[in-house]
Amino acid sequence: MTIELAQMSERPIPAAAAHAAIEVEHLVKLYKTTRAVDDVSFNIARGSVTGLLGGNGAGKTTTIAMIMGLVLPTSGRVSVLGCAMPGQSAQVLGRMNFESPYVDMPMRLTVRQNLTVFGKLYAVPDLRGRIQQLAEDLDLTEFLDRASGKLSAGQKTRVALAKALINQPELLLLDEPTASLDPDTADWIRQHLETYRKTHNATILLASHNMLEVERLCDRVIIMKTGRVEDDDSPANILIRYNRTTLEEVFLDVARGRERAS
Repeated sequence: MTIELAQMSERPIPAAAAHAAIEVEHLVKLYKTTRAVDDVSFNIARGSVTGLLGGNGAGKTTTIAMIMGLVLPTSGRVSVLGCAMPGQSAQVLGRMNFESPYVDMPMRLTVRQNLTVFGKLYAVPDLRGRIQQLAEDLDLTEFLDRASGKLSAGQKTRVALAKALINQPELLLLDEPTASLDPDTADWIRQHLETYRKTHNATILLASHNMLEVERLCDRVIIMKTGRVEDDDSPANILIRYNRTTLEEVFLDVARGRERAS
C-alpha cells in the first residue's frame, strides 16, 4: 500500500488541475469493512467558496483530512494548488490552513503566544506585525495577553480564525466555523471571511451544518451521503432540482432519502 501511494503521488498532475485549487479523483477510504469515502470526485476552482454538506458519517471530515494530507487514501488521488497529496505536501502546506472551533489551542498559553507559535511554524515574515494586524482586523487587542483557556466562545472563534489566517493562505479549509456562536458574532465572522476571500482571491472549502451560512457564503454546494457525492451544483440550481426554498429542506430530503423533484 505504501509503495502504491508513493507512486500515485509522483504521477504528473493533469494540465486541467493547474486551474483548480483542489482536485479529487475517485477518492476511497476504507476503515476495515467500512467505506468512509466511496469514489468521490470533484474539482474546486481557485477563488471560489464551496460548501461541503452532509450529516454525521457522510464522509466530510475524512475527505477534508485526505485533502490536507493527514489521512492516506485507500485509493484515488488528491492535488492541492497543483501539488499531489500527501507526497508533495511540503510544497503546499504553507499556502493553506485549517480552522475548526472543535480544535483547541494550548489553553495556558496567551493568545499572543499561541499565534506566535503557529506563525513560526509557517515561517511568517514580520510575525509581530502580522499578529498586530490580525488583532486589529479581528478585534483581539484587548485579550491578546490573556490565556486562551479563559476566553469566551466568540473570542476563541476569532482567535482560531486569526490562527487560520496567520500565513495569509491561498486555501482555507473550515469545519463549522461559527458553531455555537450567537447570531451577531457568527455574522461578524462570515463578513470577515467574505472580505478575506475577495481581497486575497482565496479559495474556501466550508463544511457546515448551518444552511443559512452556506447559502450566504457559497457559490457551490457538494452534498455527501454515506461516503458518496449525492449532488453538486450551485445553491440556486439545487433548490430548483429539489423544488425547495431553503438548503435546510434539501439537507433533510437527502438525509431522509426523499427523492428530488427532477
